[in-house]
Amino acid sequence: MITKSLPNVFTVGNLFLGIISIILVFNNKPELAAIMVIVAMLMDGLDGRVARALNAQSEFGKELDSLSDVISFGVAPAFIMYVVAFTELNAAAAWIATAVFPICGALRLARFNVVAGTPGYFIGLPIPAAGGVLCTLALFHNELNTIVLLLSTLLLSYLMVSTVKYPNFKKVGIPKAAIWVTPIVVAAAVLLAILYPGMLSKLIFVPLVIYALWGLKKNVDRLFFRRRKKKSVDDESKTTTF
Repeated sequence: MITKSLPNVFTVGNLFLGIISIILVFNNKPELAAIMVIVAMLMDGLDGRVARALNAQSEFGKELDSLSDVISFGVAPAFIMYVVAFTELNAAAAWIATAVFPICGALRLARFNVVAGTPGYFIGLPIPAAGGVLCTLALFHNELNTIVLLLSTLLLSYLMVSTVKYPNFKKVGIPKAAIWVTPIVVAAAVLLAILYPGMLSKLIFVPLVIYALWGLKKNVDRLFFRRRKKKSVDDESKTTTF
């Protein structure tokens, strides 16, 4: 019974860290708040893998995971960005941008739960990646213009509900024998987060933003390829006609 509940322990841990992140940012600790979201991403990545390794997958776990993700990767990152950057904006614009991000995240999760995806790919930017980008991007609020941060928030929101394909790494599993090492990995991640909150979160921003932009680039490449192919077919058709 305890073994079967282990994946849900990771999911609840993910939710707990999301709530702690919100509390931290409203206590003027955005670096720690962002790193809590990053550690929550680790927990989120582990719960599904642990469930598959232990053959403990369930509809309850799936729904709990989605609800936790809305808080940890939707609400928490949006509040981090709002507190550190959007208070300088017009109130209406700040409130709308802050609300749109978790709303799009919830729509993304709902679609993921009911619509069959493409094997090996996610349709739309996964909310953990979007939340990770947003909360770490917020740490650059002194270096970046507030309008850039606002537009980035809206772009991430759009990417979540878009049909852009992103690689799915869920097939990379955890050997059953290594399951009991996962709490040690989480504890080590938390320790590093506490010791180096600002530096670690900014370093993690780089691979996250590359992942977000990679899917967008692939989608643009496909669009140009289709246009070139259509133009080539049209040119060939005109040549054949003459």
